[in-house]
This record gives sequence, C-alpha cells and structure tokens, in this order.
Amino acid sequence: MAEKRLVWDLPLRAFHWLLVLGIVGMWVTAKADADYMNWLSSRVDLSWMEWHFRIGYCVIGLLLFRLIWGVIGPRHARFASFLPGPTRLVAYVKTVLKRDSIPTVGHNPAGAIMVVVMLGLIGTQAFTGLFTSDDIVWSGPYFPAVSAALSTKMGGLHHEVYEILLWVIGLHIAAILFYRVYKRQNLVSAMVSGKKPAAQVPASEAIRSSELLKALIVALVCAGAVYALVHYAPPPPSLDY
Repeated sequence: MAEKRLVWDLPLRAFHWLLVLGIVGMWVTAKADADYMNWLSSRVDLSWMEWHFRIGYCVIGLLLFRLIWGVIGPRHARFASFLPGPTRLVAYVKTVLKRDSIPTVGHNPAGAIMVVVMLGLIGTQAFTGLFTSDDIVWSGPYFPAVSAALSTKMGGLHHEVYEILLWVIGLHIAAILFYRVYKRQNLVSAMVSGKKPAAQVPASEAIRSSELLKALIVALVCAGAVYALVHYAPPPPSLDY
C-alpha cells in the first residue's frame, strides 16, 4: 500500500461531516410539514420546527468552531494557509482543465473560495434564523428583540439565502465529481481518512497530529457560547392588559 501522509486533522473532518448532517437535518425538519413530506410526518411524531431550531444552534456552534480553528488549528485548517490572492487564483483557474495538473496539498484556490462562500451562506442562514418565526408556535430566541417588520425581512432573507445555498451545494458536489472523474483526484476519501498519497504531500507539509486536546477546549468554548446565546436571549415583552 502506498505511503500516505496526514493533511486534514480529525477535528476539521468531524466539523465537515457534522455540518453535512446538520444541513440535511435542517432541510428535513424545515420541509417535513410540506405536502410532499406528509408521509414522513405521519410516520414520525416529532415537533419538526423545534428540532429545526435545535439543529440550527448546533450549526452555529460548528461555524464558531470552524472560525476559531481556522486561526489556531493545524496548518491546512488555517485560513491563512489556503485563502488565495488574485494572482494565485487566476493561475490555478488556468490549470483546472488540465488532467495532469499537480494536486494541491490542502484546499486548492477554487476550493478555498468555495469554503468561504459556503461558510458565509450557512452563517447567514443561522444568524437570520435567530430572528424568525414559523408564525404558529416556534420562534428564534431573538425574535422578540426586533420589530415585526425586521423579523419579516430576516425571514425573507433566510429563505432567499437557502435557495442560493442549494445551488452552491450542487456546484460543490459537481466539482467533487469533476475532480474524481476527470482529474482522477479523490477528494472525498481524503476528507474521510485525513490522508493523501505521500507523492502529493511533501513531508514538510504534512501535519504531525490532529491537536485533539486543543480542539476539545475550543469545542467546549463554542458550546458554552451557543448556550449563552440562547439562554440569555432577551425575554418576550410583557403584555399589559
């Protein structure tokens, strides 16, 4: 078996796949009450919107973790290591259609842009969700803190960004298939195992460890921050009769 070297640390990989599960969970819980999902609601007795908000809080925690990990995590997790300047991005785009182009060790410049775009869209989704309501029972923890007009705008943005996010996710999947089929680069396996062939990863660019203790501390800080965000949200205004 060919030698492989560690590129993607375990916390980064866990973030990636947990975020995938979170997005799927958000979609399912948001659509469960739609007509074409009635079969699901009839088989599973859950408060779908309640779980929609709970999963949203988890997604906020994941995003916060990724932002911190992008500053203090291992080499290839850091934004400074993979965000490209215009010159590097243009140079990479010129090689995209070359089957024998040299694979990048970490994120390629196009993938780096995709990371930023997706984090921005998902972050916008999560943020606007804090101020929205389903107009029936459930509402975000900061819904009472804004006017009805602003909440409506937040809700509209929440749905508009969702539609954009679907297209971006589709583009992301298409890019993965393109690299797998056309350029013969298996990006998914590397995000599962964390390792790439040694021929593609110079020893000087491999990471030594996943820095799990540091990741655990960051995760606990993020969990505490999300708890505080929700628990200490402003209470609904009192009604005087």
